[in-house]
Amino acid sequence: MKKPVMTPRVIQLRQALLAVALIAALAGATLGQRRLSVAGNAATAETERDGRAGEAGDGVFAPIYRNFYDTYRLGPGDVLALRVAWQPDYTVERAKVSPVGRVYHPLLGDVEVAGRTVEQILERFSRDLGEYLLNPKVSVELLEANSAKIGVLGEVRAPGIIVMARPMTVMDAVAAAGGFAYTGSKSNVTLLRPAGGRLVETRINIKRILEGKSLLEENLTLQAGDTLVVRGNARKAIAEVMSLVGFSQFLAFLTRY
Repeated sequence: MKKPVMTPRVIQLRQALLAVALIAALAGATLGQRRLSVAGNAATAETERDGRAGEAGDGVFAPIYRNFYDTYRLGPGDVLALRVAWQPDYTVERAKVSPVGRVYHPLLGDVEVAGRTVEQILERFSRDLGEYLLNPKVSVELLEANSAKIGVLGEVRAPGIIVMARPMTVMDAVAAAGGFAYTGSKSNVTLLRPAGGRLVETRINIKRILEGKSLLEENLTLQAGDTLVVRGNARKAIAEVMSLVGFSQFLAFLTRY
């Protein structure tokens, strides 16, 4: 059988086809590398996020802080940052709430902020500045929350940070945290109070208070920085709560923020 004759035209066509195939193969390899690179970056980012989550502990305090910032209503002595992008003359880096509940802004004058959340203040400033500036980019940041704060943790329905707008007792604080959870033990409540650089623990039996079997002074009046820990019916040691990652920062938040 005779071999087919390879004319110059056939040879050129075969070389062109081989070149196209080679280019396609190289492009496919490059695309595959790019996809692997993107996937690798995504995996790295996810690993970094997991690492940061690990550093933050078990996430017990994160929702507590978030809820505090979302619901906190400003009062006298609190400090805000009122910023307007690209408008330094109308940006105030530290605006302290006056005793009558107002802050001063160079364009708007005295603005009532007491009793409002940060989100409500942002909406107010955005609307009011919009009357003078074109599409102002406004941000509001809570720098200092100087109202007296206490913490309620453990087996209550809504553990978190409570702002003391009035004097509060242990019973008041538990009620403000939604009351005891189903798993909460009324006879195993611990008050942690900072004193002289250390924590003083006081055991409180709220069950006896409710039954009228205790002295009135056992329903202690709370102070700023106090933390109540309601233990579970399983009698978890108070050390378990105190050993949570972020617990010392939580105590500092109650007194210094």
